[in-house]
Amino acid sequence: MRVTTSFPLGTLRDTPSEAEIISHQLLLKAGYIRRVNSGIYAYMPIMLRVIEKISAIIEKELNNIGCTKLLLPQLHPADLWKKSERWEGYTAGEGIMFNLKDRQGKEFGLAPTHEEVITSIASEIISSYKQLPQCFYQIQTKFRDEIRPRFGLMRSREFIMKDAYSFHSSGNDLALFYERVGRAYENIFKYCGLQTVGVEADSGAIGGASSKEFMVTADAGEDSILFTQSGSYAANIEKAVSIPSKPIPLQENISGWLETPQQKTILEVCKNNNLEASQIIKVVVFLAKFEDKSEVPILACIRGDQHINEVKLFNFINKLKSSNLLNLHKIEDKKIIEKNLVNFPLGFIGPDLDNKIIKENSNWDKTWTRIIDNSASSLSKFISGGNKVNFHKVYQKYSFASKDYLIEDIRNAKKGDKIKTSDDEQLKETKGIEIGHIFQLGQKYSEKLNAKFSDKDGQLKNLWMGCYGIGVTRIAQASIEQNYDQKGICWPIQISPFEVIIIPTNLKDPTQRELTEQVYKIFKINKIDVLLDDREDRAGVKFKDAELIGIPFQIIVGRDSVNNEVELICRTNNTKLKISANKLLETFISESEIMYNKYS
Repeated sequence: MRVTTSFPLGTLRDTPSEAEIISHQLLLKAGYIRRVNSGIYAYMPIMLRVIEKISAIIEKELNNIGCTKLLLPQLHPADLWKKSERWEGYTAGEGIMFNLKDRQGKEFGLAPTHEEVITSIASEIISSYKQLPQCFYQIQTKFRDEIRPRFGLMRSREFIMKDAYSFHSSGNDLALFYERVGRAYENIFKYCGLQTVGVEADSGAIGGASSKEFMVTADAGEDSILFTQSGSYAANIEKAVSIPSKPIPLQENISGWLETPQQKTILEVCKNNNLEASQIIKVVVFLAKFEDKSEVPILACIRGDQHINEVKLFNFINKLKSSNLLNLHKIEDKKIIEKNLVNFPLGFIGPDLDNKIIKENSNWDKTWTRIIDNSASSLSKFISGGNKVNFHKVYQKYSFASKDYLIEDIRNAKKGDKIKTSDDEQLKETKGIEIGHIFQLGQKYSEKLNAKFSDKDGQLKNLWMGCYGIGVTRIAQASIEQNYDQKGICWPIQISPFEVIIIPTNLKDPTQRELTEQVYKIFKINKIDVLLDDREDRAGVKFKDAELIGIPFQIIVGRDSVNNEVELICRTNNTKLKISANKLLETFISESEIMYNKYS
């Protein structure tokens, strides 16, 4: 393609102020995307080529494991989502689904995901075990009403995603296919030139028994990953489990009440009373709101040197009630406090908070659910709130089991923790960008949407399901986080918009012009993905643009054209070769194959 006639470049000289991270800055500055509104971007021609190359890699790998491509509607009737009991969670309050009504007043949602639609279709086309397993996938635009869109394509309101859905006759067959997809994902990301790590993950609103995320490690990542150096364990911090450090025992001579004026935080209590955080149990109040409109106050306890993992807490509470948990909020909102917790000793609550204090100081007459983390449940002597403003106290021989506390792992694992007591290996932490996620859904959706099949004995059974997502536009931006320098992007050749760019320094020179056209024609004939920068601009402008947009190879046609020589530059390692134009094609093919083979 030629820049002047079919592929105009839209590079910028200044970095847009809206872009917070380097990959977002470079996508805008190099002209790959254009902002239309908050979290909404146009994919320019050069970006679309990247997307198409990523999509081709994905399609090849999924086709290899027997998946079939289709295209599902983006507009979903609310009735399907109500059957799966996800409508309220996705549309109410801080729900992420855009929703609307048609002219007849029927409710619809713009698809953030497609479990309901594909399950409904499967219930109509799959009737026998002889038709199983099946896996369908699509690559299309998805919509999510993000509360705070940011980081460009990392957290946008409209994005391109590959989602796949598999159907099976047994949980064992699902588990085997889940592993096959995981291996295909590893191939996909490797072929895209990405370094990734697979981690255990929380299934979130999608649900299911188990799930795995594929992360690109990068400083700009929003997720924290905990892992062992040996590679024996890796998990998203929302899912990670570990053994906490041992608490420091409280001295025997400490007893009674501690006056702690304005000392609401663990740090303040420790600093002013010569205590260690592991000697304190902090108590946090949450309010759980369920789909059936009910509300349940939660009293959550954890050791002072640990932090509550709200995802783990949410999942645990969700299992305790038949109605789906919509949201879980820490009691910090002044309106909630003023309405429900009049004169309540927030900041000084202890685990022995009794019904008398609750009735006297709150408008909640509901039964409170009490949960304590494993790290604190074995402590019998500790410091905690005295249920009286400005006072803590020493708890002696306290038994959580006798106080109706539910014991569960609700803590954040953290770096330095161990996975096994007998193992000296400690967890390390890094940041990651999620680019893929696979789930074993089980029978959650087939049961609610009545998707059944007839087994070998003629019995009707619920289909077993898996779902598998890849953020196509996320891959493009995440790749930049791993492949850039001070000059611009350095694309892996597999997903680069072009393999090579030809840059003549002076097209007014007939010798340069003739050699440029000759090289361009040869590369085109040999089906090499080539871009010709045939603008009349200064050579320096062309060089800067080429470096910014990050095409792996550059062919410079300059003064040496009189000797039939050109310069071949590899953008990724800055190597330069001055060679005869007669040997250019052969040399380029050899060099590019080395780059391709690096990821094959």
